[in-house]
Amino acid sequence: MITGLTEEERQCLFWLTRISGFGPVWTERVWSGIKPKTALYNIEEKVLIEKKLIPPSLAGAFKAAKGAEGRRIAEREYEELLRRKIRFLTPYDSEYPEKLLHISNRPMGLYVKGMLPDPYRPVAAIVGARECSEYGRQVARYFGRELSAGGIQIVSGLAAGIDSAGNRGAVEAGKATFGILGCGINICYPKENYPLYSIMEENGGIISEYGLGEPPKARNFPRRNRIISGMADIIIVVEAREKSGSLIIAEIALEQGKDIFAVPGRITDLLSAGCNRLIQGGAYPLLNPEDVLDFFGISQRKILRIREKSEKGLAKEEKKVYSCLDLQPKFIEEIVKESGLPVHECMGILLDLELKGYIAQEANHYYRKNCG
Repeated sequence: MITGLTEEERQCLFWLTRISGFGPVWTERVWSGIKPKTALYNIEEKVLIEKKLIPPSLAGAFKAAKGAEGRRIAEREYEELLRRKIRFLTPYDSEYPEKLLHISNRPMGLYVKGMLPDPYRPVAAIVGARECSEYGRQVARYFGRELSAGGIQIVSGLAAGIDSAGNRGAVEAGKATFGILGCGINICYPKENYPLYSIMEENGGIISEYGLGEPPKARNFPRRNRIISGMADIIIVVEAREKSGSLIIAEIALEQGKDIFAVPGRITDLLSAGCNRLIQGGAYPLLNPEDVLDFFGISQRKILRIREKSEKGLAKEEKKVYSCLDLQPKFIEEIVKESGLPVHECMGILLDLELKGYIAQEANHYYRKNCG
């Protein structure tokens, strides 16, 4: 990692980012306004106020942080990062994501476990409702898998529902995928995503601007959203209510000059209201992976699979469901009964088979083999 900072300056900047109330704006203002940087440890807070580098309301926090105990806490935290092999990146490091250098309120410190997205390959953020439908979850997983197979890197907020489904799709494709947290990098939130979190540490990366142990507070997530959109070239919204965090990400992305793709849905479905509204406002309607691949100018021939509309190449559970079908449409209840699988699992597999082109849905929950 090439850096424009000395190790002493790096530790000083780390200390500054850990001061309570010092967001990226005040941190950068103070850091840019004082030379030499290490003089910050001894400077009087009234000097910072006179120079308009901090407001009076932050004077107490600064004074406490530069005390002996405050310095010791920061030093221990920094040593803990090194022990855990967590990288602390600043805008002055060559490894810092170039896209984030140009966003408003860029993070003055990023914590990274694993890798960062390849800056020479396109990045898509897959986001959506936490309390999504099974259909939405399967669609997000499908797009994550197919786009990853086509060379597009997937990032998300690693939240429950749509976000983590997109990451899981990328994992299924055997590709690196990335999660941006709204808590300390050593905390997996929600806890049920821990297996995915662990995989992404090894094949992909976990990224946060929050220090070790920072709990997932509600106020952290809107701030986290600017990093998700900042690191992506496009935003894909799969399911979202009319007022949701996903639409906030979309708004931030538009301010950053990014393009939005949204999966359309039924006008009576509350989980589709946000996506339909985005499309009405000019977002690209997303119907299949080729829409995104064409946007990036990626040849479909590189990822199209030979689909023989047979059992060849299907997973065990997919074969079980596929074998229950023929060319005459069959209702979902009958398929569930014949396959012996739980309803939610069977529906997920049917959607997967439909998206892959193996089967078709003739009417509401009536399925048949696709004759081509």
